[in-house]
Amino acid sequence: MTTTPTLPAAGAHAPTAREPADRTLAAQEGPAARPRTPAPETDLRALALRHGLTVSGARPSLPAYVRQLWSRRDFIAAFATARLTAQYSQARLGQVWQVMTPLLNAAVYYAIFGVLMNAEHGVPDYVPFLLTGIFVWTFTSDTVLAGTRAISGNLGLVRALHFPRASLPISLVLQQLQQLLLSLTALVVILACCGEFPARSWLLAVPALLCQALFNTGVALALARLAARTPDISQLMPFVLRTWLYASGVMWSIQNLASSGRFPDAVVLVLRCNPAAVYIDLMRFALIESYTAAQLPPHVWALAVGWALLAFSGGFIWFWKAEETYGRG
Repeated sequence: MTTTPTLPAAGAHAPTAREPADRTLAAQEGPAARPRTPAPETDLRALALRHGLTVSGARPSLPAYVRQLWSRRDFIAAFATARLTAQYSQARLGQVWQVMTPLLNAAVYYAIFGVLMNAEHGVPDYVPFLLTGIFVWTFTSDTVLAGTRAISGNLGLVRALHFPRASLPISLVLQQLQQLLLSLTALVVILACCGEFPARSWLLAVPALLCQALFNTGVALALARLAARTPDISQLMPFVLRTWLYASGVMWSIQNLASSGRFPDAVVLVLRCNPAAVYIDLMRFALIESYTAAQLPPHVWALAVGWALLAFSGGFIWFWKAEETYGRG
């Protein structure tokens, strides 16, 4: 019986003697023998840099950040003025409350500390002493509270527009400074009624206020960053400010406390070097004739300038380092 060889079907591959060797070689070489997809000629990051593209919302360098702030100085001033105008727009007395609020606080503190607790004993011109302390302290306390709400209270603006976020705390400090300058007109009238008339020493109030404004700005910037991440800070600040108020010699004289001998010298030194107390002392020294240099802490101007530069530079740089995080999440 003769066997007829079977031909392969149409289209089928006829095995050859070399095929097993080729398969073995392909198996040995593995995926490396397969053709590869050519890599892009240019990296996307390099392409973006070559065409001047940057990451949206990325933190600029510190000099560039300062230039951006300076270019928006008109916005900062207009924003501060608009907020100051709108602050009491719903009140019947309007802007009068800018003066009435510290005056009412002074009246309450005078009744409690000056009359009931006899804090005016040994303090000549206690009414100018108290009023000056209240007006200067109000500038610091209101600025600190405004700083805690600078970012969290303007999230719509932060998320909608691209601008240096430090504009918001700085504009709030400018708003409080404008309010203080308006309130000082009433303080000048009251001081005149108490027998304190303008003198050359009043010019010292200008550098004192500038140092205080720089210090307040640094603290506001630092608290703005803290409150942006931890909103509970704004709830804690009233208690911190109340403690700071009583430690700043607003209603009583630190000099009298030092001479009483009831507290260690270290405690008295800390109280006298307290930045709020330093700026209050300088304003009293400038405006009140009976408040002499003997009642000032040693090296008071060095303390004032040092606190201002330390707080402003530290607060500004610390705020800038988190620039790209504000309004996120």
